[in-house]
Amino acid sequence: MVVCPSYSSGVAFNLKGEVVERFNKGGDHYGNFLSAVRNHNAAELNADILEGHLSSALCHLGNMSYRLGTPQKFSEQTKAFGEDKEAYETVARMKDHLKDNKVAVDGLTYNLGRKLTITGETCGNDAQANAMLTRNYRKGFEVPAKL
Repeated sequence: MVVCPSYSSGVAFNLKGEVVERFNKGGDHYGNFLSAVRNHNAAELNADILEGHLSSALCHLGNMSYRLGTPQKFSEQTKAFGEDKEAYETVARMKDHLKDNKVAVDGLTYNLGRKLTITGETCGNDAQANAMLTRNYRKGFEVPAKL
């Protein structure tokens, strides 16, 4: 597990809750980006822009899956993961974690995110998911369909 207590630091923990590593190498990413744009110099960026795109896209896809998901009761077994044994084990660990921390799961629900199939920069034929990939932009600030 990784916890980011600020924009410039992070802490990685192992499964026992022990600190594996502390990170404090970040800095002001937004300021760095603006500086590189103002100086017309991509070499000034702390990280390649594609890495930033892929990292943020992964977060957005997780949120989209969650929002398009369906409520499931902890008490009911789901077949949503097909043959993915690791996924079922992950849900079981989450239930155990909640119980270990005195959270009664009987009667509680969780949101099972929709499986998204990524094809290039779209979610295949999933119209609802694809609609979440962009938004309506203010006049004059539109992102062109083709760059």
